[in-house]
Amino acid sequence: MTRAQRLTLLATIIGSGVVVLDGSVVNLALPNIGQDLHVGFAGLQWIVDGYLLSLSALILLGGSLGDIIGRKRIYLMGVVGFGMVSLLCGIAPNAGVLIAMRIVQGIFGAMMVPGALAIINTNFPSSDRGKAIGLWTAWTSAIIAIGPLIGGMLIDQGSWRLIFFINVPLLVVCYLLGVKAIKEGKDDSRLRRVDVAGATLAMLSLAAITYGLIEGPGMHWNALSLMAIGVGTVLFAAFLWFEHRSNDPMLELGLFKSRNFSGANISTFAMYGALGGFFFALVIYLQNVVGFSSLQAGLSTLPVTLFLLGLSGKMGALCAKYGPRRFMTAGPILAGAGILLLVNIGKGADYWTDILPGILLFALGMAVTVAPLTTTVLGSVQASQSGIASAVNNAVSRVSGLMVIALLGLFGASHAYRFATILCGMLAIVAGIISFIMIRSDQVKSASQLAKEL
Repeated sequence: MTRAQRLTLLATIIGSGVVVLDGSVVNLALPNIGQDLHVGFAGLQWIVDGYLLSLSALILLGGSLGDIIGRKRIYLMGVVGFGMVSLLCGIAPNAGVLIAMRIVQGIFGAMMVPGALAIINTNFPSSDRGKAIGLWTAWTSAIIAIGPLIGGMLIDQGSWRLIFFINVPLLVVCYLLGVKAIKEGKDDSRLRRVDVAGATLAMLSLAAITYGLIEGPGMHWNALSLMAIGVGTVLFAAFLWFEHRSNDPMLELGLFKSRNFSGANISTFAMYGALGGFFFALVIYLQNVVGFSSLQAGLSTLPVTLFLLGLSGKMGALCAKYGPRRFMTAGPILAGAGILLLVNIGKGADYWTDILPGILLFALGMAVTVAPLTTTVLGSVQASQSGIASAVNNAVSRVSGLMVIALLGLFGASHAYRFATILCGMLAIVAGIISFIMIRSDQVKSASQLAKEL
């Protein structure tokens, strides 16, 4: 591995780590943001969902822009934009400005997320690519692991604003490394166009549905909130119709002809919706009701990351030997059971006896699920389609989190935690049932088979 390649890898690790952390560490700060900016539960939903809205709606477009305009150029534009908007988030004077900046932040995040692996793919020869991706995965996971610790300390010892300010120096380093080391690359094999219409329809449909779900309870489900959900549904149908007819679509619907690909993505929607909704509700509840500090709330979920780091490789190896179906069935059911164990925790709950058992069961379920799920997504398509397949699965996971978080206020803020744990627990169990019904292990290609196709 050359010096330029090492710097390239470091630039992709820092950028990816910041984007992922910003989607999770912000959850820890929500109680503090709510008190400081006088924001209710619906406002807190928007602070998280505003980011997820633009990120999930535009992540496929971000990948396409990189292929068409240049992966280095789009990635670095995302890095600069994300850093500047992080600064604006940190100085936001009120909730409206913060929500608006979070939406813009998601737009720049969508330029970075698909670019990281694409840059590794084009900057490393095939002989070094596997090692580079492994290092990227390991170090990005390590950043995610220490995120709750650092985020909790910044919030408890300083201010919630610091979790946005800390992005700036990290992204300055990322930009300087990227400018110097990353080689530009784009798809010159065929004439392609930017799917502006598809991206616009995706954004508007998700925005309308999210608005209706979040604001509906506070509006007592009046005509405006119901109309927003209806309009969003129609726009989403129009998006699918447009993508089906487009010569160069942002979303390749033909991938869903594969039973395993469809099953894996339906399972992804249910499982990652459960993950996003559960973590959103849990960290707020632990601080506002149970009595934890921000640092304690962040550390309470650390076993999930540690299990993923420690067991994902082993699960991947077992999946290669026995096939993904049994793991994708058992894992989500274990995770769902872990969530449901936490339904009745209340003020003064003891972490070690009341909370940790459920967290450990959830963590084990996630660790059993993630690697086989990724294997199924990539192994159900041709190797040449692995990039778009991964991007679609990434988008599905983020849209599901967006939708489930938007639903959590359905019965009012006072019932949000109990509703969240029941809903998310059942969603995870449903993900396991869907996997059992739809996944066929004998139709999943191994890594060696995919390598032969390349």
